[in-house]
Amino acid sequence: MSPATAFQLKISTRPSVIAKPFLKWVGGKRRVLPEIFKDMPSHFQHYYEPFIGGGALFFYMRSHGLLMDNMITISDANLRLIRTYKAIRDDVNGVIERLLVYKERHSKEFFYDLRAVDIDRKRSDADVAAWMIYLNKTGFNGLYRVNKKNKFNTPFGRYTNPKICDIENLRACNHALQGVEIVHAYFDHIHDRVKRDDFVYFDPPYVPLSVTSSFTSYTNDGFGSLEQTILRDLASEIKQRGAFVTLSNSDHPFVRELYTGFKMRSIQVGRSINSKSTARGKVGELIIS
Repeated sequence: MSPATAFQLKISTRPSVIAKPFLKWVGGKRRVLPEIFKDMPSHFQHYYEPFIGGGALFFYMRSHGLLMDNMITISDANLRLIRTYKAIRDDVNGVIERLLVYKERHSKEFFYDLRAVDIDRKRSDADVAAWMIYLNKTGFNGLYRVNKKNKFNTPFGRYTNPKICDIENLRACNHALQGVEIVHAYFDHIHDRVKRDDFVYFDPPYVPLSVTSSFTSYTNDGFGSLEQTILRDLASEIKQRGAFVTLSNSDHPFVRELYTGFKMRSIQVGRSINSKSTARGKVGELIIS
């Protein structure tokens, strides 16, 4: 098998539903996919996405046949998120079974009981995935937020009829994830792997546009100016090897200065996930390549 097909999808038929993100995620890219496509290469070998998050770009490309002949590696520093992706790939029926139970038990009291569970201890990936998806669909504004002890602390959301278990989409996501390498790692794990003609899409936690816009940091380790600089250096080195790089971040003076020498385009993006409704609306973002 050639390198370009090592992780090729082995299922010949597609589900009737196009896969879309199964989680709400801060900085989701569904609304700006056409803008990202403008800076993507037309042909590439291995596709890497080291900050997979909600996976909007990956799911769109995979569902529309744009990654059928490529090796694919998706990764993230958030272990719970990665375990969720693995469960959707490897045990989607187990995830669905648990979510259907949670749907029947859904209440404010059940939300807080489940939120308090030590989900990282002796739990299967399917347990983690159902926990993540339920809390994401029923928590306030769909925020994934943890404290310094990695305890999930988003409050209950007052939704009339949350879609806790979207069976068709979960199965479509399962289909899209077949043959995909899913890795729990910091973004720089790709340093020694990326080669000429590979393509990397970086969607890191954004530089905050204000003091209060801090929900872009969704691991308990934070992602500050040092990490942003390390990321810039990695992107620069990868480009020098002849690989393709596209990167998203906030349109902030720090980011513009950091990526001096790169191609930059500014776009306006609507954002709906924030702790305060007054802070939602259109914000400036940069697409860097």
